[in-house]
Amino acid sequence: MSNVLFVKANDRPADQAVSVQMYDAFLQAYKAANPDDQITELDLFNSELPYYNNAMMTGLFKQANGMDLDEQEKSLTATANGYLDQFLAADKVVFAFPLWNFTVPAQLTTYLFYLAQGGKTFKYTPEGPVGLAGDKKVALLNARGGVYSAGPAEAIEMSMRYVRSIMNFFGITNLVEVIVEGHQQKPDEKDAILEEGRRRAAEAGASF
Repeated sequence: MSNVLFVKANDRPADQAVSVQMYDAFLQAYKAANPDDQITELDLFNSELPYYNNAMMTGLFKQANGMDLDEQEKSLTATANGYLDQFLAADKVVFAFPLWNFTVPAQLTTYLFYLAQGGKTFKYTPEGPVGLAGDKKVALLNARGGVYSAGPAEAIEMSMRYVRSIMNFFGITNLVEVIVEGHQQKPDEKDAILEEGRRRAAEAGASF
Protein backbone atom coordinates (compact mmCIF):
# COMPACT_ATOMS: atom_id res chain seq x y z
CA MET A 1 0.00 0.00 0.00
CA SER A 2 1.33 3.43 -0.96
CA ASN A 3 0.86 6.81 0.68
CA VAL A 4 -0.08 9.21 -2.12
CA LEU A 5 -0.28 13.00 -1.92
CA PHE A 6 -2.38 14.86 -4.50
CA VAL A 7 -1.57 18.59 -4.74
CA LYS A 8 -4.04 20.79 -6.62
CA ALA A 9 -2.96 24.33 -7.53
CA ASN A 10 -6.03 25.80 -9.19
CA ASP A 11 -9.28 27.05 -7.63
CA ARG A 12 -11.23 27.68 -10.82
CA PRO A 13 -14.28 25.48 -11.49
CA ALA A 14 -13.59 22.33 -13.44
CA ASP A 15 -15.51 23.46 -16.53
CA GLN A 16 -13.12 26.41 -16.82
CA ALA A 17 -9.90 24.83 -15.54
CA VAL A 18 -8.24 22.16 -17.65
CA SER A 19 -5.67 21.30 -14.97
CA VAL A 20 -8.59 20.56 -12.59
CA GLN A 21 -10.13 18.26 -15.20
CA MET A 22 -6.78 16.49 -15.50
CA TYR A 23 -6.53 16.23 -11.71
CA ASP A 24 -10.00 14.70 -11.45
CA ALA A 25 -9.41 12.23 -14.28
CA PHE A 26 -6.05 11.13 -12.87
CA LEU A 27 -7.40 10.84 -9.31
CA GLN A 28 -10.45 8.75 -10.23
CA ALA A 29 -8.39 6.41 -12.40
CA TYR A 30 -5.78 6.04 -9.68
CA LYS A 31 -8.38 5.25 -7.03
CA ALA A 32 -9.96 2.62 -9.26
CA ALA A 33 -6.62 0.94 -9.92
CA ASN A 34 -5.31 1.24 -6.33
CA PRO A 35 -8.28 0.96 -3.95
CA ASP A 36 -6.14 0.16 -0.91
CA ASP A 37 -3.73 3.09 -1.16
CA GLN A 38 -3.82 5.94 1.35
CA ILE A 39 -4.69 9.14 -0.55
CA THR A 40 -4.38 12.68 0.81
CA GLU A 41 -5.67 15.63 -1.20
CA LEU A 42 -4.08 19.04 -0.65
CA ASP A 43 -5.88 22.00 -2.22
CA LEU A 44 -3.38 24.85 -2.08
CA PHE A 45 -6.08 27.47 -2.57
CA ASN A 46 -7.83 26.28 0.58
CA SER A 47 -4.72 25.96 2.74
CA GLU A 48 -2.79 28.22 5.06
CA LEU A 49 0.19 29.39 3.01
CA PRO A 50 1.82 32.47 4.57
CA TYR A 51 4.42 34.14 2.40
CA TYR A 52 7.94 32.77 2.56
CA ASN A 53 9.58 35.83 4.11
CA ASN A 54 12.38 36.91 6.43
CA ALA A 55 10.61 35.69 9.57
CA MET A 56 10.09 32.21 8.13
CA MET A 57 13.60 32.00 6.71
CA THR A 58 15.08 33.15 10.02
CA GLY A 59 12.96 30.66 11.96
CA LEU A 60 14.00 27.75 9.76
CA PHE A 61 17.65 28.79 10.03
CA LYS A 62 17.46 29.05 13.81
CA GLN A 63 15.71 25.70 14.09
CA ALA A 64 18.30 23.99 11.91
CA ASN A 65 21.06 25.40 14.10
CA GLY A 66 19.48 24.68 17.49
CA MET A 67 18.72 28.30 18.31
CA ASP A 68 15.72 29.73 20.17
CA LEU A 69 12.80 30.99 18.07
CA ASP A 70 10.36 33.76 18.88
CA GLU A 71 6.62 33.05 18.74
CA GLN A 72 6.16 34.27 15.15
CA GLU A 73 9.11 32.21 13.95
CA LYS A 74 7.77 29.14 15.76
CA SER A 75 4.40 29.50 14.06
CA LEU A 76 5.81 30.03 10.57
CA THR A 77 8.37 27.28 10.96
CA ALA A 78 5.71 24.84 12.09
CA THR A 79 3.62 25.66 9.03
CA ALA A 80 6.47 25.12 6.58
CA ASN A 81 7.63 21.93 8.27
CA GLY A 82 4.11 20.54 8.40
CA TYR A 83 3.86 20.67 4.62
CA LEU A 84 7.40 19.37 4.21
CA ASP A 85 6.82 16.41 6.53
CA GLN A 86 3.66 15.54 4.61
CA PHE A 87 5.56 15.66 1.32
CA LEU A 88 8.45 13.55 2.63
CA ALA A 89 6.07 10.94 4.07
CA ALA A 90 4.43 10.36 0.67
CA ASP A 91 5.60 7.52 -1.54
CA LYS A 92 4.04 9.20 -4.56
CA VAL A 93 3.08 12.81 -5.22
CA VAL A 94 0.81 14.24 -7.91
CA PHE A 95 0.91 17.94 -8.83
CA ALA A 96 -1.80 19.48 -11.01
CA PHE A 97 -1.23 23.08 -12.04
CA PRO A 98 -1.87 25.56 -14.87
CA LEU A 99 0.38 27.95 -16.65
CA TRP A 100 -0.66 31.45 -15.59
CA ASN A 101 1.26 34.35 -17.13
CA PHE A 102 4.06 32.01 -18.18
CA THR A 103 4.56 30.47 -14.70
CA VAL A 104 2.68 28.71 -11.88
CA PRO A 105 0.14 30.15 -9.41
CA ALA A 106 1.70 31.93 -6.43
CA GLN A 107 0.27 29.34 -4.03
CA LEU A 108 2.31 26.60 -5.67
CA THR A 109 5.47 28.70 -5.63
CA THR A 110 5.02 29.33 -1.90
CA TYR A 111 4.42 25.64 -1.24
CA LEU A 112 7.55 24.63 -3.15
CA PHE A 113 9.55 27.19 -1.19
CA TYR A 114 8.49 25.41 2.01
CA LEU A 115 9.77 22.12 0.61
CA ALA A 116 13.18 23.42 -0.40
CA GLN A 117 15.03 23.00 2.88
CA GLY A 118 18.72 22.19 3.10
CA GLY A 119 19.43 18.89 4.83
CA LYS A 120 15.90 17.65 4.13
CA THR A 121 15.18 17.75 0.40
CA PHE A 122 18.70 18.68 -0.73
CA LYS A 123 22.19 19.33 0.54
CA TYR A 124 25.21 21.21 -0.73
CA THR A 125 28.49 19.39 -1.32
CA PRO A 126 31.86 20.53 -2.71
CA GLU A 127 30.72 19.07 -6.04
CA GLY A 128 27.40 20.93 -5.98
CA PRO A 129 23.87 20.33 -4.66
CA VAL A 130 22.58 16.79 -4.14
CA GLY A 131 18.89 15.90 -3.88
CA LEU A 132 17.69 13.92 -0.87
CA ALA A 133 14.13 13.00 -1.89
CA GLY A 134 14.86 10.82 -4.89
CA ASP A 135 12.92 7.82 -3.63
CA LYS A 136 9.60 9.29 -4.75
CA LYS A 137 7.54 8.89 -7.88
CA VAL A 138 5.99 12.18 -8.98
CA ALA A 139 3.36 13.03 -11.58
CA LEU A 140 3.17 16.52 -13.07
CA LEU A 141 -0.14 17.47 -14.71
CA ASN A 142 0.09 20.79 -16.54
CA ALA A 143 -2.41 22.71 -18.66
CA ARG A 144 -1.67 25.75 -20.82
CA GLY A 145 -3.97 27.41 -23.30
CA GLY A 146 -1.27 28.24 -25.83
CA VAL A 147 1.38 26.07 -27.43
CA TYR A 148 4.60 26.26 -25.42
CA SER A 149 6.27 22.96 -26.27
CA ALA A 150 7.66 24.32 -29.52
CA GLY A 151 7.80 27.53 -31.50
CA PRO A 152 8.23 31.14 -30.35
CA ALA A 153 6.59 30.61 -26.92
CA GLU A 154 8.81 27.70 -25.91
CA ALA A 155 11.47 29.96 -24.37
CA ILE A 156 9.00 31.63 -21.99
CA GLU A 157 7.35 28.48 -20.63
CA MET A 158 8.16 28.57 -16.90
CA SER A 159 5.46 26.40 -15.36
CA MET A 160 6.35 22.78 -16.15
CA ARG A 161 9.98 23.75 -16.53
CA TYR A 162 10.03 25.29 -13.05
CA VAL A 163 8.29 22.46 -11.21
CA ARG A 164 10.35 19.83 -13.04
CA SER A 165 13.54 21.68 -12.12
CA ILE A 166 12.56 21.78 -8.45
CA MET A 167 11.82 18.05 -8.45
CA ASN A 168 15.16 17.32 -10.12
CA PHE A 169 16.89 19.54 -7.55
CA PHE A 170 15.33 17.37 -4.84
CA GLY A 171 16.80 14.32 -6.59
CA ILE A 172 13.45 13.17 -8.00
CA THR A 173 13.90 11.84 -11.52
CA ASN A 174 11.07 9.29 -11.63
CA LEU A 175 8.64 11.73 -13.21
CA VAL A 176 5.43 11.19 -15.15
CA GLU A 177 4.39 14.25 -17.15
CA VAL A 178 1.07 14.94 -18.83
CA ILE A 179 0.72 18.27 -20.65
CA VAL A 180 -2.41 19.63 -22.31
CA GLU A 181 -1.84 22.72 -24.42
CA GLY A 182 -3.21 24.76 -27.30
CA HIS A 183 -6.92 24.52 -26.51
CA GLN A 184 -7.27 28.31 -26.40
CA GLN A 185 -4.88 28.97 -29.24
CA LYS A 186 -6.71 26.48 -31.46
CA PRO A 187 -10.44 26.90 -30.68
CA ASP A 188 -11.52 24.67 -33.57
CA GLU A 189 -9.57 21.80 -31.99
CA LYS A 190 -10.44 22.58 -28.37
CA ASP A 191 -12.86 19.73 -27.72
CA ALA A 192 -10.54 17.14 -29.23
CA ILE A 193 -7.52 18.51 -27.33
CA LEU A 194 -9.36 18.41 -24.00
CA GLU A 195 -10.79 14.97 -24.58
CA GLU A 196 -7.34 13.63 -25.43
CA GLY A 197 -5.85 15.38 -22.40
CA ARG A 198 -8.36 13.86 -20.01
CA ARG A 199 -7.78 10.45 -21.58
CA ARG A 200 -4.02 10.71 -21.13
CA ALA A 201 -4.41 11.92 -17.55
CA ALA A 202 -6.68 8.97 -16.73
CA GLU A 203 -4.31 6.56 -18.43
CA ALA A 204 -1.38 7.95 -16.44
CA GLY A 205 -3.40 7.70 -13.22
CA ALA A 206 -4.29 4.07 -13.83
CA SER A 207 -0.64 3.10 -14.25
CA PHE A 208 0.98 5.45 -11.72
